[in-house]
Amino acid sequence: MTWEAHSFEGWSRVGRPAKGSDLHSSRPHAASRSSKRAIDLVIAITALVLLAPLLLFVALIVKLSDRGPVFYSHTRVGVGGAPFGCLKFRTMKTDASAQLAELLKSNPAARSEWEATRKLKDDPRITAVGDILRRSSIDELPQLINIVRGEMSLVGPRPITVEELPRYGEHMWAYMAVRPGLTGHWQTSGRNDVSYEYRVSLDVHYLNNWSLARDFVIIAKTIPALFSQRGSY
Repeated sequence: MTWEAHSFEGWSRVGRPAKGSDLHSSRPHAASRSSKRAIDLVIAITALVLLAPLLLFVALIVKLSDRGPVFYSHTRVGVGGAPFGCLKFRTMKTDASAQLAELLKSNPAARSEWEATRKLKDDPRITAVGDILRRSSIDELPQLINIVRGEMSLVGPRPITVEELPRYGEHMWAYMAVRPGLTGHWQTSGRNDVSYEYRVSLDVHYLNNWSLARDFVIIAKTIPALFSQRGSY
């Protein structure tokens, strides 16, 4: 049975670490981690150089669209639980936080969707330019800088907020044992169209079965996933 076809009724029992194990013993061994980090640096730096014209063009468009900030840095949970500023091109209006608070207060359906997925399919905060950037995932390209800084990896769990961490329950270790990824199982498995339980299961499965070869497979799968735009909003 393939991973995608797996029944997730027993997801909470997947990948529990052995009794007495800790965060560090759950990580891939040191040599493999060093190789993964080296590959991250080479690819991220190369991509930043090659994509510089596109990044500058997008930055200009974002700035001219409403004169607001070009980048948005949101605090996410990193490896070992350390917080970091996850970079994106700004895709929302400058008063997005106030708009979200008002929407969740006045719209029970939106509040229910937000509590379940931390996303809104029809999000009124997103700008016209931002919608294009999100659907193409271009908004996430600044995270190449996070990779160079050592805060993220090319492949890993989707970066989450501290408010989301309790949803991982006993599987917090699976998220915090590796750097969050620019891409990963979640991005190639339907993104926002899948449940949160499925998302957690993907992260646990990734850590339990990690290898450099699997990382390259996920990277290869990311390209058609971007073109399909499934679950991208």
